[in-house]
Amino acid sequence: MTPSALKANLVATAAARYRAAGRFAYHFARGKLHRDPVFAGLLANGLVPQDARVLDLGCGQGLLAAWLLAAQTVQRAGQWCSQWPAPPRTISLHGIEMKASDVTRARSALAAEARIEHGDICRSSFAEADAIVILDVLHYIDYVSQEEVLRRVRVALARDGVLVLRIGDASGGLAFKISNWVDQAVLLVRGHGWVRLYCRPVPQWLQLLDRCGFRVDAMPMSEGTPFANVLLVGHVR
Repeated sequence: MTPSALKANLVATAAARYRAAGRFAYHFARGKLHRDPVFAGLLANGLVPQDARVLDLGCGQGLLAAWLLAAQTVQRAGQWCSQWPAPPRTISLHGIEMKASDVTRARSALAAEARIEHGDICRSSFAEADAIVILDVLHYIDYVSQEEVLRRVRVALARDGVLVLRIGDASGGLAFKISNWVDQAVLLVRGHGWVRLYCRPVPQWLQLLDRCGFRVDAMPMSEGTPFANVLLVGHVR
Protein backbone atom coordinates (compact mmCIF):
# COMPACT_ATOMS: atom_id res chain seq x y z
CA MET A 1 0.00 0.00 0.00
CA THR A 2 1.31 3.46 -0.89
CA PRO A 3 1.44 6.27 1.68
CA SER A 4 -1.32 8.15 -0.16
CA ALA A 5 -3.56 5.08 -0.21
CA LEU A 6 -2.87 4.45 3.47
CA LYS A 7 -3.73 8.05 4.32
CA ALA A 8 -7.03 7.82 2.43
CA ASN A 9 -7.86 4.61 4.32
CA LEU A 10 -7.00 6.23 7.65
CA VAL A 11 -9.09 9.32 6.92
CA ALA A 12 -12.12 7.22 6.01
CA THR A 13 -11.72 4.94 9.04
CA ALA A 14 -11.21 7.77 11.55
CA ALA A 15 -13.95 9.99 10.13
CA ALA A 16 -16.49 7.16 10.13
CA ARG A 17 -16.54 7.32 13.92
CA TYR A 18 -18.12 10.77 13.71
CA ARG A 19 -21.24 9.73 11.82
CA ALA A 20 -22.85 9.10 15.20
CA ALA A 21 -21.94 12.64 16.27
CA GLY A 22 -23.78 14.34 13.41
CA ARG A 23 -23.14 15.62 9.89
CA PHE A 24 -21.02 18.59 10.96
CA ALA A 25 -18.75 16.41 13.11
CA TYR A 26 -18.33 13.86 10.31
CA HIS A 27 -17.58 16.34 7.51
CA PHE A 28 -15.29 18.43 9.71
CA ALA A 29 -13.34 15.31 10.71
CA ARG A 30 -13.03 14.08 7.14
CA GLY A 31 -11.92 17.47 5.80
CA LYS A 32 -9.47 18.23 8.60
CA LEU A 33 -7.83 14.81 8.59
CA HIS A 34 -7.47 14.90 4.81
CA ARG A 35 -6.08 18.44 4.49
CA ASP A 36 -3.94 18.88 7.60
CA PRO A 37 -0.49 17.29 7.17
CA VAL A 38 0.16 16.93 10.89
CA PHE A 39 -1.85 13.72 11.30
CA ALA A 40 0.01 11.80 8.60
CA GLY A 41 3.23 13.44 9.81
CA LEU A 42 2.81 12.05 13.32
CA LEU A 43 2.62 8.50 11.97
CA ALA A 44 5.10 8.78 9.10
CA ASN A 45 7.76 10.13 11.49
CA GLY A 46 6.94 7.76 14.36
CA LEU A 47 6.48 10.64 16.79
CA VAL A 48 4.12 8.88 19.20
CA PRO A 49 5.95 6.12 21.09
CA GLN A 50 4.72 2.56 21.42
CA ASP A 51 2.61 1.62 24.46
CA ALA A 52 2.02 5.28 25.18
CA ARG A 53 -0.31 7.11 27.50
CA VAL A 54 -1.30 10.00 25.22
CA LEU A 55 -2.57 13.35 26.50
CA ASP A 56 -4.00 15.76 23.91
CA LEU A 57 -4.31 19.32 25.22
CA GLY A 58 -6.97 21.35 23.45
CA CYS A 59 -8.17 18.19 21.74
CA GLY A 60 -11.21 19.66 19.96
CA GLN A 61 -13.56 16.88 18.90
CA GLY A 62 -10.89 14.24 19.52
CA LEU A 63 -9.44 13.86 16.04
CA LEU A 64 -6.01 12.76 17.26
CA ALA A 65 -7.52 9.92 19.30
CA ALA A 66 -9.71 8.86 16.38
CA TRP A 67 -6.65 8.94 14.09
CA LEU A 68 -4.51 6.79 16.38
CA LEU A 69 -7.34 4.30 16.86
CA ALA A 70 -7.86 4.17 13.08
CA ALA A 71 -4.15 3.43 12.60
CA GLN A 72 -4.40 0.43 14.91
CA THR A 73 -7.51 -0.81 13.08
CA VAL A 74 -5.93 -0.47 9.66
CA GLN A 75 -2.72 -2.20 10.68
CA ARG A 76 -4.62 -5.12 12.21
CA ALA A 77 -6.37 -5.51 8.86
CA GLY A 78 -2.95 -5.92 7.21
CA GLN A 79 -3.25 -2.70 5.22
CA TRP A 80 -0.23 -0.79 6.49
CA CYS A 81 2.44 0.94 4.40
CA SER A 82 6.03 -0.37 4.43
CA GLN A 83 7.42 3.20 4.14
CA TRP A 84 5.93 4.16 7.54
CA PRO A 85 6.89 2.73 10.93
CA ALA A 86 4.34 0.59 12.72
CA PRO A 87 1.63 2.74 14.31
CA PRO A 88 1.77 3.22 18.06
CA ARG A 89 -0.06 0.92 20.39
CA THR A 90 -1.67 3.18 22.97
CA ILE A 91 -2.34 2.32 26.59
CA SER A 92 -4.67 5.25 27.10
CA LEU A 93 -5.99 8.28 25.21
CA HIS A 94 -6.95 11.36 27.20
CA GLY A 95 -8.02 14.72 25.81
CA ILE A 96 -8.82 18.03 27.49
CA GLU A 97 -11.05 20.51 25.68
CA MET A 98 -12.69 23.77 26.76
CA LYS A 99 -15.49 23.95 24.17
CA ALA A 100 -18.48 21.94 25.41
CA SER A 101 -19.88 21.16 21.95
CA ASP A 102 -16.53 19.67 20.86
CA VAL A 103 -16.44 17.57 24.02
CA THR A 104 -19.92 16.23 23.23
CA ARG A 105 -18.91 15.32 19.66
CA ALA A 106 -15.69 13.68 20.84
CA ARG A 107 -17.44 11.59 23.46
CA SER A 108 -20.08 10.49 20.95
CA ALA A 109 -17.44 9.41 18.41
CA LEU A 110 -14.93 7.82 20.75
CA ALA A 111 -17.17 6.38 23.47
CA ALA A 112 -15.12 4.41 26.00
CA GLU A 113 -11.99 4.24 23.83
CA ALA A 114 -10.76 7.65 25.00
CA ARG A 115 -11.37 9.87 28.00
CA ILE A 116 -12.40 13.37 26.97
CA GLU A 117 -12.36 15.91 29.78
CA HIS A 118 -14.23 19.21 29.66
CA GLY A 119 -11.71 21.67 31.06
CA ASP A 120 -9.26 24.52 30.61
CA ILE A 121 -5.66 23.42 30.03
CA CYS A 122 -4.52 26.41 32.08
CA ARG A 123 -6.30 24.97 35.13
CA SER A 124 -6.77 21.24 34.58
CA SER A 125 -4.32 18.84 36.17
CA PHE A 126 -2.19 16.68 33.90
CA ALA A 127 -1.75 13.01 34.72
CA GLU A 128 1.58 11.37 33.88
CA ALA A 129 1.87 10.71 30.16
CA ASP A 130 4.34 9.30 27.65
CA ALA A 131 3.26 11.66 24.86
CA ILE A 132 1.66 15.07 25.25
CA VAL A 133 0.34 16.67 22.07
CA ILE A 134 -0.59 20.35 21.68
CA LEU A 135 -1.65 21.27 18.15
CA ASP A 136 -2.31 24.92 17.28
CA VAL A 137 -3.48 25.80 20.80
CA LEU A 138 -0.93 27.76 22.81
CA HIS A 139 -1.22 30.99 20.80
CA TYR A 140 -4.74 31.40 22.21
CA ILE A 141 -3.40 31.88 25.75
CA ASP A 142 -1.17 34.67 27.05
CA TYR A 143 2.61 34.39 27.21
CA VAL A 144 2.79 33.80 30.97
CA SER A 145 0.18 31.05 30.77
CA GLN A 146 2.02 29.43 27.86
CA GLU A 147 5.09 28.99 30.03
CA GLU A 148 3.05 27.76 32.98
CA VAL A 149 1.37 25.12 30.83
CA LEU A 150 4.70 23.96 29.37
CA ARG A 151 6.28 23.69 32.82
CA ARG A 152 3.38 21.52 33.97
CA VAL A 153 3.73 19.44 30.81
CA ARG A 154 7.39 18.91 31.68
CA VAL A 155 6.42 17.62 35.13
CA ALA A 156 3.71 15.33 33.71
CA LEU A 157 5.90 13.71 31.06
CA ALA A 158 7.56 10.41 31.82
CA ARG A 159 11.38 10.47 31.74
CA ASP A 160 11.53 9.24 28.14
CA GLY A 161 8.33 11.02 27.11
CA VAL A 162 7.79 13.32 24.16
CA LEU A 163 6.06 16.67 23.69
CA VAL A 164 4.62 17.26 20.21
CA LEU A 165 3.79 20.95 19.81
CA ARG A 166 2.67 22.66 16.63
CA ILE A 167 2.97 26.43 16.42
CA GLY A 168 2.75 29.15 13.83
CA ASP A 169 6.09 30.79 13.11
CA ALA A 170 5.59 34.52 13.68
CA SER A 171 8.58 35.22 11.44
CA GLY A 172 6.90 33.36 8.58
CA GLY A 173 5.88 36.42 6.57
CA LEU A 174 2.74 36.24 4.45
CA ALA A 175 2.14 32.57 5.30
CA PHE A 176 2.00 33.47 8.99
CA LYS A 177 -0.38 36.36 8.31
CA ILE A 178 -2.68 34.00 6.43
CA SER A 179 -2.63 31.64 9.44
CA ASN A 180 -3.67 34.49 11.72
CA TRP A 181 -6.41 35.66 9.37
CA VAL A 182 -7.87 32.17 9.29
CA ASP A 183 -7.71 31.88 13.09
CA GLN A 184 -9.43 35.23 13.54
CA ALA A 185 -12.11 34.35 10.99
CA VAL A 186 -12.87 31.08 12.80
CA LEU A 187 -13.08 32.90 16.14
CA LEU A 188 -15.46 35.48 14.67
CA VAL A 189 -17.69 32.78 13.17
CA ARG A 190 -17.81 31.04 16.55
CA GLY A 191 -18.92 34.26 18.24
CA HIS A 192 -15.72 35.09 20.15
CA GLY A 193 -15.16 38.46 18.48
CA TRP A 194 -11.69 39.79 17.74
CA VAL A 195 -9.28 37.97 20.06
CA ARG A 196 -5.61 38.72 20.63
CA LEU A 197 -3.31 35.89 19.61
CA TYR A 198 -0.03 35.32 21.46
CA CYS A 199 2.41 34.20 18.79
CA ARG A 200 6.21 33.90 18.71
CA PRO A 201 8.87 33.27 16.06
CA VAL A 202 10.42 29.81 16.19
CA PRO A 203 13.65 30.95 17.98
CA GLN A 204 11.56 32.34 20.83
CA TRP A 205 9.58 29.11 21.10
CA LEU A 206 12.86 27.20 21.28
CA GLN A 207 14.15 29.49 24.03
CA LEU A 208 10.92 29.04 25.98
CA LEU A 209 11.05 25.27 25.69
CA ASP A 210 14.69 25.26 26.74
CA ARG A 211 13.76 27.23 29.88
CA CYS A 212 11.05 24.68 30.58
CA GLY A 213 13.48 21.75 30.43
CA PHE A 214 13.17 20.42 26.87
CA ARG A 215 15.63 19.68 24.08
CA VAL A 216 13.79 20.26 20.84
CA ASP A 217 13.85 19.32 17.17
CA ALA A 218 11.87 21.43 14.71
CA MET A 219 10.33 20.36 11.41
CA PRO A 220 8.06 22.17 8.92
CA MET A 221 4.46 21.01 9.21
CA SER A 222 2.35 22.97 6.74
CA GLU A 223 2.87 21.02 3.51
CA GLY A 224 -0.03 21.53 1.12
CA THR A 225 -1.37 24.51 3.07
CA PRO A 226 -0.64 28.26 2.85
CA PHE A 227 0.39 28.43 6.52
CA ALA A 228 3.69 28.86 8.39
CA ASN A 229 3.29 25.95 10.81
CA VAL A 230 6.22 24.23 12.50
CA LEU A 231 6.21 21.06 14.59
CA LEU A 232 8.41 21.19 17.68
CA VAL A 233 9.27 17.79 19.12
CA GLY A 234 10.54 18.07 22.67
CA HIS A 235 12.23 15.51 24.89
CA VAL A 236 12.83 15.91 28.59
CA ARG A 237 16.34 17.23 29.10
